[in-house]
Amino acid sequence: MSGLLSAGASRTPGVRRPSERHPVTGATPDGQLRIAMIVPPYFDVPPQAYGGVEAVVADLADALVRRGHRVTLIGAGRPGTAADFLPVWDRTVPERLGEPYPEVMHALAARRAVERLARTEGVDVVHDHTFAGALNAGGYRELGLPTVLTVHGPVNADMHRYYRELGDDVSLVAISDRQRELAPDLNWVATVHNAVRVRDFPFQRDKRDYALFLGRFHPDKAPHLALEAAHAAGLPLVLAGKCAEPIEKEYFDREVRPRLTERDEVFGVADARQKRELLKSARCLLFPIQWEEPFGMVMIEAMACGTPVVALRSGAVPEVVVDGVTGLVLDDPEQLPAALERVRGIEPEKCREHVARLFDVDGLGAGYEAAYRSVLDGATSSLQQLRRDYPALDHDLDRAYDRADLQTSGERT
Repeated sequence: MSGLLSAGASRTPGVRRPSERHPVTGATPDGQLRIAMIVPPYFDVPPQAYGGVEAVVADLADALVRRGHRVTLIGAGRPGTAADFLPVWDRTVPERLGEPYPEVMHALAARRAVERLARTEGVDVVHDHTFAGALNAGGYRELGLPTVLTVHGPVNADMHRYYRELGDDVSLVAISDRQRELAPDLNWVATVHNAVRVRDFPFQRDKRDYALFLGRFHPDKAPHLALEAAHAAGLPLVLAGKCAEPIEKEYFDREVRPRLTERDEVFGVADARQKRELLKSARCLLFPIQWEEPFGMVMIEAMACGTPVVALRSGAVPEVVVDGVTGLVLDDPEQLPAALERVRGIEPEKCREHVARLFDVDGLGAGYEAAYRSVLDGATSSLQQLRRDYPALDHDLDRAYDRADLQTSGERT
């Protein structure tokens, strides 16, 4: 149980009178939503280096706070956003990523934290960014709380079954239309693209003469194809990314190391500052993916710096990159070397404008606010329908709310 903090509370009802909420939005009378946002326990929010989910959550939390909402992050590590922070571990546990225990234990600790928060301060919606946390949705429903879950990863066969079995206990948010298109039968409520704070990414018009690969050393990311393309084009390649898991190390030794030349540079894991420096100076970002990438944060990070993307057509790539305007989208790896020369014609200003228009954090906050209100609207409509159809239940609900108010008043005194 190393690193785990006690939730310090037993389960108690979190119900509140419907009159305390807006009848449509589910918000408090001033329009504020109270959001319990659960994040994995492995990295800080925002992350110091690796941690794509954590970077998105940090931007989302800040955007929602700017929009006037009350956000409580439940996770591990150090506070780093404008949201309230409720740690349930005394430190992050990156060394335990992939183990079952921290995933399940975190779900349990987060559930107790949400129950305590609902009892003491009030919660309107739970937004979970973890894997096992979705299993708490039925318990949250008993508290009158809907659960929104962002699907940050691919919906493969295993995950499709998982989300299907969750059913309408959980309202799913996709991070791209392509992700949603591949699993149309799931309980999707919205598509909200990931985003960046464009102002935090340095713009540079004049580029240096190298291509950049930025991502995990994994067969799906295919840095070996990036090396082959760069060499064929006579262009040095800088490779920056994570190589820690067994599959990554094995792939690096088998496919990447033998292809390296003295002109290439293996940078390692880049922190936030280093990543921006690499992105702003590169002629282009090489993104030769071999799988259905559900989004691809590094593409919008590159374009925010004015750096175009040269990518293979897969996953959300055509949704994120405008072919011929903010990069080049290709169908075959053999087209990559020529594209590394043609990409010089892409205007850096167009790249940054594209991200500012479609992938800035203001849109991220607005998108999730709309998703929350849609889910709360549905929950409120269902309750009103039950009251109309079952008058006796309406009477019992009023009695339950009265008891909850009395209990809450007693706890305050």
